[in-house]
Amino acid sequence: MTCRATSIIAVPLLALALLAGGAPRAFAQGGTITGIATTAIAARRPLRVTMDTKVCGTELPDETVTVGAGGALANVVVTLTGVKQTTPYPEPQVINEKCRFLPRVQLARPGAPTKTTSHDALLHTTNAQQDGGRTLFNVGLPVPNMVVTRPLNGPGLVRITCNTHQWMRGFIMVTDDMAAVTGPDGTFKLTGVPPGTYELKVWHELLKSAPVKVTVKAGAPTTVKLNLAR
Repeated sequence: MTCRATSIIAVPLLALALLAGGAPRAFAQGGTITGIATTAIAARRPLRVTMDTKVCGTELPDETVTVGAGGALANVVVTLTGVKQTTPYPEPQVINEKCRFLPRVQLARPGAPTKTTSHDALLHTTNAQQDGGRTLFNVGLPVPNMVVTRPLNGPGLVRITCNTHQWMRGFIMVTDDMAAVTGPDGTFKLTGVPPGTYELKVWHELLKSAPVKVTVKAGAPTTVKLNLAR
């Protein structure tokens, strides 16, 4: 009688353990989105430089369209609308080096402290404006290795310019959604995506692509090909 009673109690306890997460659940396993961005648009000619040439040189690459082998397109931001980023993005850094902003395109969470510095022995400014034109900060960097930290308020695109050198451009996509920036080979990867159907938004500073619908299955890869044009 005692054995039978123990057995009867053990069964519901085991069921409770399974419900509480004692066994793996397929729907809790995330999928992966991998993709590549390409374009038929050719890279631009280098920019001619006529000021501060001792530091900047006489020409610089025009990084508006950075194209690799097979039309692979770098610096494209892909955002999975409505899916929150589970791990924080690295704190953004805006570096003035050889009269260019490095990196050209990056991600940041809203409110992230942003460090800006210069490696050049001349006056640079880091002027950060939201897409609507509102200035978030505008700081001068008159000497090398000076570091200034400012917050990035609100979500959305932030454009970085230099008041002294008009060709300098940088971009920060401020979001708490899951996102990625394509590398020099045009590829990107989003991991740990909950199963479901989503809209993948695509941004580039010059080229365009319509949003893409993607369906993610638990533990399975989903492949996306993006073709950007004017």
